[in-house]
Amino acid sequence: MWSGEELDLDAYLARIGYEIGRDGELAPVLGTLTALHRAHVRAIPFENLDVALGRPVPLDLKSLQDKLVERRRGGYCYEQNSLFAAVLERIGFTVSGRGARNRSRGAALPPVTHALLVVTIQGEQWLADVGFGWQGPIEPVPLRDGARVEQSGWTFGIGAEDEGIHVLRSLRPDGWTDLYAFSPQTLYPGDFTVMNHYSSSHPQSRFLGQVVAQQPGAEVRRALVRDTLSTVRTDGVTEERILTVRELITALEGDFGIELDEEERAGLERMHPAGA
Repeated sequence: MWSGEELDLDAYLARIGYEIGRDGELAPVLGTLTALHRAHVRAIPFENLDVALGRPVPLDLKSLQDKLVERRRGGYCYEQNSLFAAVLERIGFTVSGRGARNRSRGAALPPVTHALLVVTIQGEQWLADVGFGWQGPIEPVPLRDGARVEQSGWTFGIGAEDEGIHVLRSLRPDGWTDLYAFSPQTLYPGDFTVMNHYSSSHPQSRFLGQVVAQQPGAEVRRALVRDTLSTVRTDGVTEERILTVRELITALEGDFGIELDEEERAGLERMHPAGA
């Protein structure tokens, strides 16, 4: 389904800094899923730079491996979770796609534009999402109503609504905040392709015309949108800073670990609100 048989697993594991145990095997168990999930979000940032630069965003596994693994770039949800699904499938997990409505921006009824994964282990379902950006979970979340987990100082929960809808929530200093809501309907790679087309080309997509880079760290989370770098810590303290052209490139390469070539640097500099 996710082209896991085509994956260069060793290269992927090296990219995320994951070391296999003494037996040299990866078993499709919760411990493996948790460790892979944590390593992936730590190593591969959320970013939309290809969309911002007007480039196509292919989702075939060869392209994903070349970009996220070999060229050490990041990607947004369709890229990140498509690659992660291939990894999990290759190891032997049962994994399926879902589509969610992003509630983190306060819209009353946003369209279904976010892609995530559900992994089934011994009859229990787990939400796995390495592509939601700085607000996303660090580890899988048990997909059952009322579930609540603490992950390195960040707390997430699952709620249930009518029609089988599940909601991923985050606990903030002022209470619970909905991140996104999704139905039990299974989505497939072709569905991710359709959603990706909207997000990468539709005039109303928030990813067009601006730089977006995010990272859900354990101690501090970072988000760069246009020229504003925001950081938030587990105690809720948030800071914002406007970046100059040079600082923008430095932040992408230093804070987010995105390896840029000269053409990409020049294109991003031209996009800066103050000009190159």
